[in-house]
Amino acid sequence: MAAFESFRRARWVRTTNLVLQAVLFVTLFGGLNYLAGNHAWRFDLTRYRRYSLSPETLAYLKELRSPVRIIVTVAEDSASPEIRGLLREYAYATEGNPDGRISVEYLDIYQRRREAEQLGLDRAGDVLLICGENRSELAEDELYTVENHERRAFQGEQAVTGAILTVSSPERKKIYFLTGHGELRPDDVDATRGLSTARAQLRQRNFDVDILGISPVHPIPQDASLLIAVAPQSPYTPFEQEALRQYLAASAGRLILFLAPGYPHGLNDLLLDWGVIVDDDIVCDPGTDNQTDDGDLILGDFTPHPITQALINYRILLRVGAARTVRPDPGRAAGYGLAAVPLVFCSPSAWGEVSYRSRGVPSFDPAVDIRPRAGTDFPARLPVAVASERVATRDNLPFSVRGGRIVVFGTGDLIDNSRVESAGVLNMLLGAVNWTVDRDTELNIPARPIERFQLSLGAGELHKLRYTLLFALPGAAALLGIAVYWTRRT
Repeated sequence: MAAFESFRRARWVRTTNLVLQAVLFVTLFGGLNYLAGNHAWRFDLTRYRRYSLSPETLAYLKELRSPVRIIVTVAEDSASPEIRGLLREYAYATEGNPDGRISVEYLDIYQRRREAEQLGLDRAGDVLLICGENRSELAEDELYTVENHERRAFQGEQAVTGAILTVSSPERKKIYFLTGHGELRPDDVDATRGLSTARAQLRQRNFDVDILGISPVHPIPQDASLLIAVAPQSPYTPFEQEALRQYLAASAGRLILFLAPGYPHGLNDLLLDWGVIVDDDIVCDPGTDNQTDDGDLILGDFTPHPITQALINYRILLRVGAARTVRPDPGRAAGYGLAAVPLVFCSPSAWGEVSYRSRGVPSFDPAVDIRPRAGTDFPARLPVAVASERVATRDNLPFSVRGGRIVVFGTGDLIDNSRVESAGVLNMLLGAVNWTVDRDTELNIPARPIERFQLSLGAGELHKLRYTLLFALPGAAALLGIAVYWTRRT
């Protein structure tokens, strides 16, 4: 028998072939892993590119010059896949940028309490961003678009990229709380007269908070990004009103007012310039479902606006103390470059009691008291908060130049230490602050829809599926094997 026809020779050839195939397979596998680990060849084939950062975000990350630390307050296996995938992309995109590298870590605040307390974290699911001494905290709700209590789209890239730009900025936006007229102060820890909790919440979001008393000696500083006045007890002087008018007009300033009923504020002319009417009344609502046992109003009717969007998404009711009506002036807003929007409404049964100083039992007097007016945009409801902004064209250019912004609430104790952390109040405060300082401006990053695959099966269908997996599939494989065996035999 010839050598090449030897069975021994055939076995050696077959063995050598198998060994070579195994070596080639291991070499191919190792080479692919080497290429994947050393070269950025990544392709996102998902429908909405859910695992890729937008070109705008990548451009910002390329220019990042300070390291950013991202902390998620849950264990990694408990975080949603959208958040895990997104933060993984941020870390990957900055691996080649040693000066502006982003690191991501997961901190279970219940198992690692000491570390959580050192960072000031007490709520699971939040995302904290730290860059030097600057920090910004994102609630999990801010990362999703919600409709009817159901998450519809993931907008985490918008929120995280905006927070990165905020904490990495060398300048912090400055907020001044006005003083000199008995206003609530941010350095007061009293439950009903202090704003220390609100100050702490603002500082956690990378705002610099200070106090300011307007006078000829102390004018409004150039670094004032926002002025806030909470429950002034005496009216502002004409000089102070003019200083605020110049700040809003010439400097495109921003102002938030919390005006308690029963106290004159002295800002009527300024508010009329911005298309806002603040009535001297107290809101009365006899509806049992619209007030608490201690007389607080329960408000749940909001206009869609960046300030109120979180309350609308999650159907949060707002609880406020004594309130006065605050309305847009329709004659002033039209044609003056103003956009005055009512934010929060009372129920249809409420009215503004003008004769509240008589101390009698409140009763509606149609000749004096304030009711919703027919022919307005809100004919059945009284508003208690208004946001107004001035947008005007300049030199007949085909675009608008944004001017000042002002928000007026008809209540004075909404954000004191006893109320600010209640449901909806903190969302309202942060929404108002972010809108006035332009932090509400969304990046040009589309939200990504959340795809859900749901299989609804009855009990009988589940039994059929179970038996199919247990017997049908293995049985089909066995029949195929028998058929192959029989074919080779014959």
